[in-house]
Amino acid sequence: MKQRTLWSVVMVLGLGLAGCGSATRPASSPAEPVKATKLVVWDWKSGDASAASYIQKAKADFAKKHPDVTVEFVAQPFEQYYTLLGAAIQSSTGPDVMLFNGGGQIRDRVDSLLPLDQYVTEDKQRLAGWEAFSKDGKIYAAPVTLQGHPIYYNKTLYEKAGLDPANPAKTWDEFVGNCATIKKATGATCFALGNKEGIGIQFFLSGLGSGILTPSEYDDWIAGKRDWTSPGVKKVFELWKESNDSGLNNEGANSTAMFNDSFSVFDAGKAAHIIGLMSDIGHWKDFSEFLGADKVGVMAAPVATTGTTPSLPYDGGIGYAVAKWTKDPKLASDLVRSLTATDPLASFYADAGAIASDTTIDVSQGPVAVGTIVSQLKSGKPALHVALSSKTIDLMGRLSQKLLSGSASVDEVVEQLAASDRAS
Repeated sequence: MKQRTLWSVVMVLGLGLAGCGSATRPASSPAEPVKATKLVVWDWKSGDASAASYIQKAKADFAKKHPDVTVEFVAQPFEQYYTLLGAAIQSSTGPDVMLFNGGGQIRDRVDSLLPLDQYVTEDKQRLAGWEAFSKDGKIYAAPVTLQGHPIYYNKTLYEKAGLDPANPAKTWDEFVGNCATIKKATGATCFALGNKEGIGIQFFLSGLGSGILTPSEYDDWIAGKRDWTSPGVKKVFELWKESNDSGLNNEGANSTAMFNDSFSVFDAGKAAHIIGLMSDIGHWKDFSEFLGADKVGVMAAPVATTGTTPSLPYDGGIGYAVAKWTKDPKLASDLVRSLTATDPLASFYADAGAIASDTTIDVSQGPVAVGTIVSQLKSGKPALHVALSSKTIDLMGRLSQKLLSGSASVDEVVEQLAASDRAS
């Protein structure tokens, strides 16, 4: 696995776009080149206050190059986004530009997207996270943010329990022991976990996986050579079940929503740790507002398997793609480039606090948690769950709930996931 370049900068992570509608284009004779006068972007973020400046600056950047073209953002609930997008793809009447999460969500739909390689050449060095939006050697979206799953911890709870917040546990056994000490001293659980939507297992797999899988198992997993019968892979799901059975999680994890109920548990000091995000929610800035910027720590995955090498799991978080049916690919690609320009992304970092794809943005004045995340980017590796297809991820979510409820065994879960992965 190649080593990633360490940046003194970071940026936004979580942004998405959704809605319904299609761009209106002027009529033209067959002999005339088609010239679009309107582009439609789908997202689930453009209505958020934290994204307002980002969207405004991106539109202004595009308007300088194309003053006669109107850009319309259509925001819809994230929960419905990919369903709506699927319907649009089937009819080829959706938006010109659309936002995607990196990984399976975009890779499963590349047949409906325009390869962007020829349009984003100048941005390749400035932006990071391209791998999550690529398939078979082609780029299908430009990254806006870097998404990862740091393990955040509450330094105040450590202090109250008599633990050194500057030295979090290095091994799983030490970690569990610290959690017991914190529980006795403060009443706080070890983890804040929300798995109502089946998302918690994704965070657990990627956040803790580098301390469970050996380096070769990890690299094989990312490369698509996943051995679901290996001890390390099985151990991930054993620890998922064991953590809940032994009371490390908040009560009712299967009925607790990841967004945003589990984050509220951590914010309220009811849990000492949470596997969070680097985007504009469930991240260092959110937690700092409740706990204090100097009280939010970031730790490496505790080693649960001898010989593992803990690393920060991250990829491209969200990125903009161009629909294959757009009438003006160059124009739509120019809009994508404006949406990933430095000035708009800098505003998104400043307002939302996410870790962004632009490696030229200086965040050196940020709090310690940001500096810790940035320092781990050099040795970071792609997140384990992002390598899976969207169908296998959905199945993993359902099966993870059964593991927590006791209605399925680890062996049954691993067998079903292996079959789904092979089929994908």
